[in-house]
Amino acid sequence: MCKKNTTTVNEFILGGFPVGHSFHIVFFSVILLMYILTIIGNGLIVMIVRTSHKLYTPMYFFLSNLSFLEIWYTTTVPKMLETFVEVETKICVYCCLVQAFFHFFMGSTEFFILAVMSFDRYLAICKLLLYATIMTTRVCLQLSIGAWFGGFMAILFQTILVFQLPTCDSNIINYFCCDIGLILKIACTDSCLIELLGFLAAITAILSSLMFTMVSYIYIISTIVRIPSATGCQKVFSTCASQLTVVSILYRAVMFMYLRPSVHSSLTLWKVVSVLNTVFTPLLNPFIYTIRNTKVKAASGMR
Repeated sequence: MCKKNTTTVNEFILGGFPVGHSFHIVFFSVILLMYILTIIGNGLIVMIVRTSHKLYTPMYFFLSNLSFLEIWYTTTVPKMLETFVEVETKICVYCCLVQAFFHFFMGSTEFFILAVMSFDRYLAICKLLLYATIMTTRVCLQLSIGAWFGGFMAILFQTILVFQLPTCDSNIINYFCCDIGLILKIACTDSCLIELLGFLAAITAILSSLMFTMVSYIYIISTIVRIPSATGCQKVFSTCASQLTVVSILYRAVMFMYLRPSVHSSLTLWKVVSVLNTVFTPLLNPFIYTIRNTKVKAASGMR
């Protein structure tokens, strides 16, 4: 049953942020700077890993995948910046749906890549003698393709159904980019099935990858604490500290955004956390993975 009379909507209007006009230039400048640094930082990691023979290892192969993903994950930022300078930020309906698809596709894929990276660290630390035999070039490529395919399938069917939904009189999305959950709120039909698919996709992508990552690091930590040498223990743990930091930041933000009881409780806070997840986390990754990484510094010529 339709909730309202259907109408033909050709474009959506993005609501942006509920901040005063005087703060728009500040937010615009800060987010633009972070976006530029994100593109440069992650782009450099991809380039360094691809051009340095010293970094032709599974760990850096997956790291370059993560950095490449982060570049595409921030493609919603230009539209976000537009909300600070335009009175009404408009986006065509199909452009909005495509943007929403790629945003969640990249987000879901990131969880699977982090899970694959934790598996790589598990083999490198807990199964050292078998590591080179198991983590061949073919296996690394298969794991990488599997992560990307998993992220694609996690959002594909929900997006196909959203494409077919009729829209109501309202075409305002109270957000800085296109979000499938908010698009469903202005649809003129029952969206329970799509919401269920979205929930199942979130459970599959977020919780399953989190559990896999946690189990991997339980085995890793139990192996590290048994290392007799304190220096050796510290050296091994330092190789995992970067990923643990990224995993901690990412999962806390995403669980707050998508697995809490109600989005309506604090939409403003939800927007703030979403901005941090969309802009700040991808910016942190290049620094987290390289600031103490001597191999990357040597390959890039840093001291």
